Order: sequence, then structure tokens, then C-alpha cells
Amino acid sequence: MITKNKDFSIPLRSSRNDEQILLDGYEMSKGYSFFDVGGYSISPDNSLIAYSIDTVSRRQYQIFVKEIATGKMYPEVIQNTSGNMVWANDNKTIFYSVKDESLRPFRIMRHEIGTDPSKDVEVYREDDATFCAFVSKTKSEKYIVIILESTLTSEIRYLDADNPKAEFKIIQKRQHDLLYGVGHYGDYFYILTNADGAKNYKLMRTPVNATEKQHWEEVIPHRDDVLIEDFDLFSEFMVIEERSKGLVNLRVMSWDGKADYYINFGEPAYTVETSANPEFDTTLLRYVYTSMTTPASVYQYDMKAKTVELLKRQEIVGGFEPSDYVTERLYAPAKDGVQVPISLVYKKGLVKNGDNPLVMFGYGSYGNSVDAYFSTARLSMLDRGFVWAIAHIRGGEEMGRWWYEDGKLLKKKNTFTDFIACAEYLVNQKFTNSKKLFAMGGSAGGLLVGAVANMAPQLFKGIIAQVPFVDVVTTMLDDSIPLTTGEYDEWGNPNEKEYYDYILSYSPYDNVEAKDYPAMLVTTGLHDSQVQYWEPAKWVAKLRELKTDNNPLYLRTEMDFGHGGASGRFEPYHEVAMEYAFMLDLLEK
Repeated sequence: MITKNKDFSIPLRSSRNDEQILLDGYEMSKGYSFFDVGGYSISPDNSLIAYSIDTVSRRQYQIFVKEIATGKMYPEVIQNTSGNMVWANDNKTIFYSVKDESLRPFRIMRHEIGTDPSKDVEVYREDDATFCAFVSKTKSEKYIVIILESTLTSEIRYLDADNPKAEFKIIQKRQHDLLYGVGHYGDYFYILTNADGAKNYKLMRTPVNATEKQHWEEVIPHRDDVLIEDFDLFSEFMVIEERSKGLVNLRVMSWDGKADYYINFGEPAYTVETSANPEFDTTLLRYVYTSMTTPASVYQYDMKAKTVELLKRQEIVGGFEPSDYVTERLYAPAKDGVQVPISLVYKKGLVKNGDNPLVMFGYGSYGNSVDAYFSTARLSMLDRGFVWAIAHIRGGEEMGRWWYEDGKLLKKKNTFTDFIACAEYLVNQKFTNSKKLFAMGGSAGGLLVGAVANMAPQLFKGIIAQVPFVDVVTTMLDDSIPLTTGEYDEWGNPNEKEYYDYILSYSPYDNVEAKDYPAMLVTTGLHDSQVQYWEPAKWVAKLRELKTDNNPLYLRTEMDFGHGGASGRFEPYHEVAMEYAFMLDLLEK
């Protein structure tokens, strides 16, 4: 439930005659500068809730347990966890993951409610520093699974949730470059995997009593032009999230083979994903849909009747009308001829005369796709005549797994040149000009705009670098820093000369020169666990020393926050307002 004029939403449990607040984030956050609920899980008998809280913004969560009916808190507090936990079916045992000194989740622990956490039992320890360890539960609630993953390799272990003290078994031993994830239905595990060269993944199944790879049989084959991202299992249907031509499609397939179709969304650029669908024996699918002109919306789709119902849409105050805005999908030719998608939104009636302010956002790392999405705050800029663009550059997975592989390791520069190509294309298409063009990116997207600032500073009026990863060589040489060892497969290991030289050739900090740069706003957080605050501080100091222009260069360090910025619903808008003010001020000069 979203509460009016309060910072935090409140999860409720309701019946016909009763409504109970599970967690009151507004009350719980009092006295803290930062407050985040990492996750919560209800015991199978619905009597207890386990939940995790971070009050520092280092993503180190404490786990608490309370009785739902009475609000009684159990005495134990479990420290230094990743924030996720699952219940065994005995209603008294939870499994959770613990972090090491580099904040890597590496141990899976078993805790019995009401006991001292120091007596918790370690059920798994991951000694390979490139792997992280998490715990989950299958939708069927039959199995608890330990998920072990690095960038290119995964391994999953499973345990009967009715017998929490049994030993975990391995589904398939880790093999380099073998990734897989599992779901459970009946007598089978369903496995999404890149096995045997299936870069865009295929769906397999295997009997629960014969899980090794040699027993896997194909359900949905690999396709060169379609990336399978996820799947969800129901008693009569299976729903597949597929990505084709940069857009996600929901494919509905019946187990009896009589139905196999896609849900039509009717817009050129959008974001869609299946929502929480905990019920197995139902024909109703919930999914979340948004586009650059459609606020976040929750739909309920009847997979048998093929009918759809809007359950909830983000409320927009001020008389918002979607038809007042236009969204487009364009393709910019990259340096090597590849067509790079761009999603755009602007106010209807905008004249493409080359004189409009434009913000271009990008990320392009880890295979994370940035799809077209709605932003309430963005409306104020669109109403002022701004164009807002998302560049779907290589390094994400918008166009398939190859799109990611073409933007990592020794091909990382494709990410930066794609972004530059998109900027040049939008200028050539008369959407904007270099005196009104802004670049924005955060974290690895901050690396992106930092590299672009060195490579093509003349293209941009201003750059906003949010918690930017800009001191790449130094950070990747320090394996005590969070994320370093787990990301050698993303950036390369600079202890090897080939990767050292390549990373050095684009690292924003290492390539600052005595030349003119655009105006810049750089943000960071004192408690940032992903990109330590000294990275952007060093970068800004070097820029101030060497740059030859008189453009403003601002560094904002949030003393109470970390990588994700401020907590709550309203505080983050102060950061957005600062970024917008930065751009508007530059346009007046």
C-alpha cells in the first residue's frame, strides 16, 4: 500500500474482515538518515515475517523476525547479510547469506527461530572469490536452492524444503561458461541455460532425480534472434519472457500444446515484465507495463480467455494526458555499421529544428538492458521543451547476448563509441545541437559518460555522472574492494598486461587531459559500497587541475547515503531537482 505524504510504502495482509500492517516503514525509519527494507518473507503458516533492514546504505542488512498477529519481536538480530532469506516448510527455519569483508555474499547459513544467531549452522561456503552465494525457494515451495554465480558461470544446489537439515545436492556442477537457472514443476526441474553454445539461452527440463546435464531435454530451442530472459510456471500454462529486436515479449504456452501466442502491447518502445505470481493453480498472469508515455501499470491477464484488466496505474497529478507526448524508436549507425536503438519521448508539437535541449541516458554494462520507462519527474523537463533519449548501447542485452559480449572486456570501447554515435545521430536528425545536448549515466553508466567526456567533449553542453565508476585500473587492481574479483569477466583482470593496457586506454580518470570539457555535475555517497566515494573525488580533482575551460564542475558528496542514493519516496526527488537545475542553469548561459 502507498501511503499519502509518507516516504515508505506499507505491505499489508488483508482478508474480508481484517487488515494487518506487516511492516510500517514510516515508523521504523524514524531516527535514521537512511533506511531500506532489503526484503521480507512470510512463513508458510503465515504466522511469522522475517525481514531485513539497512540503515547505513552499505547493503549490509540485519535480519529480524516478528509474529504478525501480535507484533512480538523475536530477540535475535542476524548481522551482515545480503538481505534475502527463505523459510523452510517447518515454519521455524530460515536460510540466509552472509557477506565477507569485501561485501561478497559467500556463506549460506541455517537459523532456527528463537535461537542465538552465533549458533547458526553453515550449510555452504563459497571459497572462489569470483562467485557470490544467494538462497531462494522454488515457486512450488518444494525446494530451497542455493544459487552460486559469477559473470560467466553458475551452479545451483537444492534441498527438500520439508527437510531443512538434510544435505544440499548439486543440480549440475559448475563448468566455465555454463550459466543456468531453475524452476520446478511436478517431476521436473525446468532449466534456462546457455549450454552447448546457446548464447541466447534455451529452456530444458530434467527429472528431479536425474539432474546432471546429460539428462537435460529440450523444451524451447535456442534462436539466434531471440533472447530468452526468464520463465514462469503455472498449472496449465508456461510464460516466457523473450527479447527480440530490443523489446521484451511475453509468450504464453499451454502444457497441452493447444496455445502458443504473444501478448500484444501496441507501442513502439516499452518495458514489460511478469509481476509477482505466487499462485500456481491459476490462469491469471500479472505483469507490470510501462513506456515513456505510460505510467507504471499492473495488469491481470487471463491466459485462457485472452482478456486483460488494468488493476493499478501510477497516479500522476497535474492533469497528465499520455496523448500530449510522443515516443519514438530510432536506430543510429555505429562506428562499425551496427544499428543502435534509441528510445525517445517529447512533448507533442515539438519542432525538429536542431534547437531543442536533449538529455541522453545510457548504461551499457553487465548485460543489463535499459528499456523505455515512464518518469513522473521527467514530465517537467518535457513540458519545458526537452527531448529525453535512452541509448540502448552495446554492453546491455537489448539485442541479445551478443550485444552484451560486444560491449565488454576487449570490446568495451564499443559501449562508448555507440553512445557517441547516438549523440551525433540525434544532432544530425535535428533533434538538438551540441550546445543543448546533455549526457547522463550512473555507476557503470558514469564510467560511460566519463569516457565519452574524454573522447568527444565537444558534443555535449553538460554531463551528469552519478556515482561514477571512473578509476577503473586502480579499483580492478585492488581485490579487497567490493565487486572487484567477481568482475574480472566483465572488465578483464588488469594484473594481465593485455587487459591492463586496454582498461588504461579508456579509464576516465587515467585519460583526463589538458583540454576543454563540458560542464559537469558529479555525485557520490560516503557509504557507497559499489563505487567508493574517493573515485569520483579523485576524478574531479584531476579534472580541476588539468581542464582548460571555465565551465562549472560540481562534486556533490552525500554524507548519509550510498550507491543507490537517498531512501524513501520523496528524498530522491531532491537529487533529481538538483540535476535538472544544473541543466536548466546551463541553458541560460
